[in-house]
Amino acid sequence: MHNRIRRPRRNRKSAAIRAMVEETRLSVNDFIFPLFLIEGSDKKEEIPSMPGIYRYSLNVLLDEIQECMYLGIKGFCVFPSLGDNKKDKYATEGYRKDGLYIQALRKIKSKFPEIALMTDIAMDPYSSDGHDGVLENGEILNDETLEILGKMALAQAEAGADILGPSDMMDGRVGYIRKVLDEAGYTQVSIMSYTAKYASAFYGPFRDALDSAPKFGDKKTYQMNPANANEALIEADLDIEEGADMMMVKPALAYLDIIKSLKDHYNVPITAYNVSGEYAMLKAASEKGWLDGEKVMMETLLSIKRAGADIILTYFAKEAARILIK
Repeated sequence: MHNRIRRPRRNRKSAAIRAMVEETRLSVNDFIFPLFLIEGSDKKEEIPSMPGIYRYSLNVLLDEIQECMYLGIKGFCVFPSLGDNKKDKYATEGYRKDGLYIQALRKIKSKFPEIALMTDIAMDPYSSDGHDGVLENGEILNDETLEILGKMALAQAEAGADILGPSDMMDGRVGYIRKVLDEAGYTQVSIMSYTAKYASAFYGPFRDALDSAPKFGDKKTYQMNPANANEALIEADLDIEEGADMMMVKPALAYLDIIKSLKDHYNVPITAYNVSGEYAMLKAASEKGWLDGEKVMMETLLSIKRAGADIILTYFAKEAARILIK
């Protein structure tokens, strides 16, 4: 009897065998690297709450993309960090064709046509209110916001973006953007919807990076309640119906169950955003010597992939790529 029991340790007895039976494998192809764009030239500013992550002026950003490409990274998502003088109530800078962001997208795609260039569609980087929608009398107006998001989407598509990422959580925005794109002939431009974007405390360092915290109230009337899982399936049903090509869960680590749920229920690529706060807390613990930063980074990314994410937006992309290509 004793000899017939199963012994799972036999499949762990050497590094070679462990590698053969490994169920989940990380690849540089899994990553999209978020990058922060600022005005000016020859600028590279480290973000205090995100050690190793910088805001770049366009000429330096292009060099950074080139360096990342040497490491095998093919996906990039650009976020603009603007001064208050470029912000207004209706986020008009977000779709101005000669504005910083649209011009940058055009130049990036022109220099690196082979990359997958992803964008952010939301009002908050350009809004004087710091919200993802039009604010009137303390209320975020949904349908009025869609018109602005549509203008952003069209400007970004015209500039050469491959994947548009509506991160605003307004109702109906995927369908509205898809219609705008298709009517203008941009049928090949993808939409990666922020399907389940939660009203999370893990976004703090990102808002520092963009100086985009809300000037009034919070985002709980449009971002999801962290207590809710079934609601993510409602959002996902709507996004699929409206034409989303990929669906995202944000944040990743506190929402691995949501990633798994979307992966189990839908046959489109599932993306997870390993957000700024998740990055910052691991970096802080590593700097204090409390954790082995490199090992925890790889374990974290592996957990997101194991949960079901096909694509991971992560600030660890460059560091992880260096390890994966060895």
